[in-house]
Amino acid sequence: MLYEIARACLFKMDPETAHGLIMGNIDWAVALGLTKLVTGPDVSHPVKVMGLTFPNAVGLAAGMDKQAAHVSSIGALGFGHIEVGTLTPEPQPGNPKPRLWRLIPAQGIVNYMGFNNVGVEKGLQNLRQSAVKYRKKGGIVGVNIGKQTVTPLENALDDYRILMQKSYNDADYLAIDISCPNTTNLTRLQDDDYLYALTQGIADERKALEDKYGKYVPITVKIGPDLTDDAVRASADVFVKCGMDAVTATNTTRSREGVEHLEKSKNPGGLSGLPLFEKSTHVLRVLSEHLKGELPIIASGGVMSAELAVEKMKAGASLVQIYSGFIYRGPVLISEAAQAIKDWSASKK
Repeated sequence: MLYEIARACLFKMDPETAHGLIMGNIDWAVALGLTKLVTGPDVSHPVKVMGLTFPNAVGLAAGMDKQAAHVSSIGALGFGHIEVGTLTPEPQPGNPKPRLWRLIPAQGIVNYMGFNNVGVEKGLQNLRQSAVKYRKKGGIVGVNIGKQTVTPLENALDDYRILMQKSYNDADYLAIDISCPNTTNLTRLQDDDYLYALTQGIADERKALEDKYGKYVPITVKIGPDLTDDAVRASADVFVKCGMDAVTATNTTRSREGVEHLEKSKNPGGLSGLPLFEKSTHVLRVLSEHLKGELPIIASGGVMSAELAVEKMKAGASLVQIYSGFIYRGPVLISEAAQAIKDWSASKK
């Protein structure tokens, strides 16, 4: 009830303004214990994925804490992992405003943010300060990285190498974003013309960094929901061949199926929230059936309830991430989803 009242106020604001208000106040709200009024109990359900032990199966997708500045505060809400970013080699402002719209009747969000962030060096400086408490209690932090908007596709690997070199020691895992529809031509990195060379180059860079630092950092690659089934399978084969540790399914969609009647759906960008659930879960099933356990899958897209979180697990996920559901349902969704997954896992034994 309290979050519903808060949401009603926040939803009267411009979405990006509301997001800034939440991020700007979450640290002191957590410190004073105010967030306990809108959260459920922490759920302990250790899950081992990519060689890492996650406190529970529910994480925060990239895009909420773009600057990696509030990890411990967000983590205090009950997340098993938090993915920060997307970080790019240099700071960039992103696309012109307005660039974020709510599709309230459909429980959807359209975003055209365009990888706005403070750049990898400042982002990692923030992370080192903001994640200490969260990591002390076992929280896992993923660093989501993407190429600079102005970098030509043929030079994309150079950007990812720079990002890996800078973030390798600060990330529990790296998430390679090649599928965000809000950065010009980025989704083309999923095409045959680029995917293998890029993924192998990332694998080679990881091996060099492993040798240099004496530590192995897992990598997941985030794919989009608009690929054909054959393209999804082909991508999975590349990730296995190149030694990736997981695949994240999925990013937001360019499709407006089911929300065409809503005026704000006509805005550019990627659609997330409930309208994405079926499309992203279809990709998840295709991956699961094709991979047959060779790689774990991190499921993202349309998890708006505990029941839908369990549906992702049934479709083959090892971990679930939320974003739009967090905005529409509030922090209580974290606990509800983690507990539902824990109960479902127990029922399988």
